[in-house]
Amino acid sequence: MTSTTSRPHALISGAGIGGPALAYWLRHYGYAVTVVERAPELRTGGYKVDLRGVAIEVADRMGVLPEIRRASTDMRTGTYVNDDGRRLATLPADIFGARVDGDDEIMRGDLAQILYDRTRADVEYVFGDSIGSLTDDGTGVDVTFERGAPRRFDLVVGADGLHSTVRRLAFGDESRYLRHIGAYIAAFSVPGELSELAATGEEMYHVTPGRLVCTYNASGAHGANGAKAWLSFRSPRLDFDHRDADGQRAQLTAAFEGVGWQVPRLLEASRTAADFYFDGLDLIEMDRWSRGRVVLLGDAAHCASPASGQGTGMALVGAYVLAGELAAAGGDPRTAFARYEAEMRPYVTANQRMAEKFVPQMLPATRAAIRFRHTMLRMLPHMPWKNYLAKKLAEDVQRCAHAITLKPYGTRRPAPTPDPAPASA
Repeated sequence: MTSTTSRPHALISGAGIGGPALAYWLRHYGYAVTVVERAPELRTGGYKVDLRGVAIEVADRMGVLPEIRRASTDMRTGTYVNDDGRRLATLPADIFGARVDGDDEIMRGDLAQILYDRTRADVEYVFGDSIGSLTDDGTGVDVTFERGAPRRFDLVVGADGLHSTVRRLAFGDESRYLRHIGAYIAAFSVPGELSELAATGEEMYHVTPGRLVCTYNASGAHGANGAKAWLSFRSPRLDFDHRDADGQRAQLTAAFEGVGWQVPRLLEASRTAADFYFDGLDLIEMDRWSRGRVVLLGDAAHCASPASGQGTGMALVGAYVLAGELAAAGGDPRTAFARYEAEMRPYVTANQRMAEKFVPQMLPATRAAIRFRHTMLRMLPHMPWKNYLAKKLAEDVQRCAHAITLKPYGTRRPAPTPDPAPASA
């Protein structure tokens, strides 16, 4: 009997930002796509994220930029306050975010929803499950799941974040690749009474040596998604379980013991926040991002930490490049993965180095350094060269955001995968 053919089938682990973005592009090039996500439903929490430079171009090519613009956080000002809540300095939010014309900011959950809605009709999403094992025989990957039945795929992509399951299964324990850069961050939604700390469209900052607190109300977000707090503190590597939220809350409380302003109330709110997030400012540094028919994307491959402000952008850009290189190589993973890494590596390295540089600036270690910053921020609006200085402050960020040139990938589709011929009667 004659054999039939079918589209190549890719499995993506992770339904955050990179996973659905890659699903969009792979479907564009003719793949069948399954996305598996450990969470029981789409994660719509998280803090606000920046889209800059080439990430904006990718969003435009996906056709989602108008939706992103409509869901913009519309942040307008950033203000530093002292222990008593007195305003010490206020500047436009774009200066704090190092944004220029064309850049945008959106709540992570809003972006996740946009990408999910754009792909859900022709992508298989499996929630509440996770990959258990991977066996790559050179022609495909046999995958077992924690709950579902085993399946076989032509490609497997780990888009499952800093603590990637796919990376652990294919490359080994994360301790071989994770490098801590000296700080931790927590983020969570705040209840109504605390959301009033900052006006709509305003960020409020409170800083003490080695510790920074921010609350904000994002007017462009939907519902309660916009009222958030994030707290960051300097620390060497801590010993904690990234799935033990109670243990993480204890670490956060200990780090901010004795800090004034509204911090005690914020710590209390963190104890009941359903979307509480806590992790280190860590880099993932790997010699290569693929092995056989398994490849990593986004934070799983090259986390630059929230200190870079570029994690979301790198996930979107990486998805575009990975899918484009697969199409350009006719679906040959060895060629495509090598080209994907060659294109992305300089962009990733630039943003990781920026994150390392930014941590000490974000968390000044002495009161003298904090006083100097407050003085400069108070003076800036009255200086005739304030626009030039604002541009210089954004220069490093913008250089990193544009540190890759996007190829105009065509529409070449991968070679079909032969279906096993049924046994002759």
